[in-house]
Amino acid sequence: MFRKNRETPRDYYADDTVWAAVYVKAPEEVKDAMDISYLTGQRPADVLKMMATDIRDGALEVRQNKTKKRLRILLDYANGTRSELGKVIDRISARPRKVRSLFLVATPAGSSLNRWTLRIRFDAARAAAANEADENETPEMKALAARIRAFQFRDIRPKAASETTLEHARKLLGHTEGQITETVYRRVGEVVNPTK
Repeated sequence: MFRKNRETPRDYYADDTVWAAVYVKAPEEVKDAMDISYLTGQRPADVLKMMATDIRDGALEVRQNKTKKRLRILLDYANGTRSELGKVIDRISARPRKVRSLFLVATPAGSSLNRWTLRIRFDAARAAAANEADENETPEMKALAARIRAFQFRDIRPKAASETTLEHARKLLGHTEGQITETVYRRVGEVVNPTK
């Protein structure tokens, strides 16, 4: 009989201050990857393989590498207004590029990013953000610099899961049951009212 390796899930939450600090230092292709990853809740590998041809009938169609689960993430709300994901895709589509890329996440020259290129560029943005925070000698900014240095691209998926309802997060992440979403991906506590 085999026992599962019970790893302790990572417990890092990229709050909005950390996100904004890295985002402002990132090149446009990393900003695109961060936005798409956050708004879709998908794994980095799934984000990097997304193409313009995956947009059909008002939705971004995703087939997850790991689970083979298929999702259709809508680009417009039921009332006809554009979702933030739709706005990001519009922004990417409107951007002039020397070579037109079919990949949603691509360099200004039109080249797609692979996981190593994304990591190098994300790490550079993170280092620049942390160094800027370190320049301010206050304890708060030193603490922010430490939180920024701990931020990894893979923390975007849990951020997405933590900032919506459990049921919505479960569907967005492609989980059949909410237990995995709850124990592995939700990194902030439930919002409750005090007794009085």
